[in-house]
Parts: sequence; structure tokens; C-alpha cells
Amino acid sequence: MQTRAAVLHEMGRPTPYAESQPLKVETLELDGPERDEVLVQVKAVGLCHSDLSVINGSRPRPTPMALGHEAAGVITEVGEGVTGLKPGDHVVCSFVPSCGHCLPCQEGRPALCETGAAVNNEGVLLSGERRLHSDHGPVNHHLGVSGFAEYAVVSRNSVIKVDPEVPLNKVAIFGCAVITGVGAVINTARVKPGSSVAVVGLGGIGLNALLGAVLAGARQIIAVDINPDKLEFAKKIGATSTFDSRDPNAVENIRSATGGGVNYAFETAGVVPAMETAYGITKRGGTTVTTGLPDPSHQFSFPQVTLTAEERTVKGSYLGSCVPSRDIPRFIELYKNGRLPVDQLLTDSLPLDQINEGFDRLANGEVSRLVIEM
Repeated sequence: MQTRAAVLHEMGRPTPYAESQPLKVETLELDGPERDEVLVQVKAVGLCHSDLSVINGSRPRPTPMALGHEAAGVITEVGEGVTGLKPGDHVVCSFVPSCGHCLPCQEGRPALCETGAAVNNEGVLLSGERRLHSDHGPVNHHLGVSGFAEYAVVSRNSVIKVDPEVPLNKVAIFGCAVITGVGAVINTARVKPGSSVAVVGLGGIGLNALLGAVLAGARQIIAVDINPDKLEFAKKIGATSTFDSRDPNAVENIRSATGGGVNYAFETAGVVPAMETAYGITKRGGTTVTTGLPDPSHQFSFPQVTLTAEERTVKGSYLGSCVPSRDIPRFIELYKNGRLPVDQLLTDSLPLDQINEGFDRLANGEVSRLVIEM
């Protein structure tokens, strides 16, 4: 069958993307689902910095590649051997297709699946195959999803069945922004009620981490960013105070306002200065968590003695340390009950043909979450 999809042929094109057009909406050939695969009619897909980092070249991937990973849609066909799913089911995609057999999977840490990481780097599905083709040859898959498309063939292990009553434009962001941000708070840091929390970087993941801190019962929630509009928005969704990270005295001021720093600091911007701020505002005995994916060549340093003398903890959080099949349904139930109002983070929706303009808005920090609706 044929499907329209947004394809990246060359990384590193200059901004504005509306002019350089790194993504080309093309008609591709899409093979049907093979064993343990499903065909999804994509209804909504979020624009994420993980896509942007491929576009700008900071996270190199093989090209040509059909981008998009934060996707939700409806199953239209299932391949041989697929159980638990049928045509008509609403699903959200997970960008780590866990194999279920490697050691991390067996330890209950599917976000660290070794097979999933390998096939994502190669641009293939969990089966090792490519189902997308152009007139010039195979097209690579992005994180096992390639969701900026009308249809996608994905591994059965890349989709989670969801409540059909929840609109798919809201379901889509649970596949990355919600589980990464909320999961970092709930699963990685295990924030305790009554503790103090800071979030450095108020993009889609940072704002979800802020909502996660509210959900966890933090008594003090500090929002840190360079964008005054985002700082104002953070107050509306639960931040107790805000600080402009461009202020040269920001770290000192936050430490003063929190009595020596916060129990938990989350770096979600994916840049070294944000990580330095997050570490600087973490108190003695506290935990600094990063969800950011900076350029692999960037280095973060800190006084090593503080790890021991202050009993500090520094942790990475990938996919929010989630088990997607367990956590996404839980988070959606919390949303339905009004305890996780992630719909407040949706800034706008765009058609597929305006995807380059959408990435300009994301790169400029103008939006919390943009969604492409098919």
C-alpha cells in the first residue's frame, strides 16, 4: 500500500526549517505487517526534541528516514502471531521496542532493552527489517515507529492498547512526553510527598515532570527556564515559584529560597548549562536526574568530592524508567480522573504538510507540545 510520510534525507540543514525544508512529505510504499507486527492508521503524532535532534544532526541516524515516534492511532491489520490486539483497537506507540529476552528486559527495565537500542540505531524494526520504500530504495524507520505518516507498520512490542474514549491527539503525548517527564519523577527519582523539587527546562518533558511533582505531592516546586511565558505557564499548572536561568545569580537565589537547595532536581533541556544549574541547586543528600539527550560530544563536570561528602545522587532517566505497558494505562487513568491534566500542555495542532514550520516553533521554544493530526 501507499502512505504519505515526512522523510528526512539530510541532517543539519539550517533554520528556519520552513525555508530549508529538511522534511519532505512524500508518498512511500509500505509493506504489510509480517509476523508479530501490526499496521496502524496514525491519527496524531507529537513533535519532540528527539525528532529535532535528528533533524539538526546532534543525534545522527541513517538517512533517508521517516521521522516521528510519539504517535497514536487505530490498528487496521495484525500480522501472524499477534495476540491481544485486533483491528479497531486504539494504540499508542512506545519508542523502545523491548524484545523481552535480553537481561534488562528480564530485569523489568524495558527502556534499556539492548535489542531495541540496536535496531533503533540501525533504523529498522524489531524484526531487523524495513517496511518503507521509495523509488530509490529502502527508507529507515525512526525509533521503530516513523509516525509522521498516514500509516505505519510497527512491532507488536511497540504499541500499547489504550482506552478508546480518550481522544488520540491527547493519547499521542503519553508515548514520550508524559512517560518521560512524569516517569522521571515517579519511577526514577521516586519523589516523596512533602519534598522539594526543581525542574530545569520547561519543554514538553519538563512541564510533564512538573505535573508529576504535583502528582507526587511535592510541597515546593521550582520551575527554571529562560522563557518568561513558560515560567508564567508553569505557575498555572503547579509551580510554587519560578526563576529565570539567565540570571547569573539564579543558582544562589534558588538555594536561598529553598533553604540550601531542593531534594530533587530534574534537568530536561538536554544542554550542559541546564545540567550544571540542576546539580548546583540540589541540596546535600539530594538527587539530580537528567532526561535530556545532549550532543554526544558534550561533557558535564562537577566536584567529585560532593558525591561522597554530601551523599549526592546523579541519575539518568530514559523513557521515564517506565514499563510502557504498565505505566501508560495508569497515567491515562490519572488523566481521566483529573489528577494528571496533560491536555493543558497541548499548544496547537498542525497538518502534516506544515511539519517544518512546526519544528521551527519547537526549536524556538514557542510551544509546549505541538501535535500533527492526520
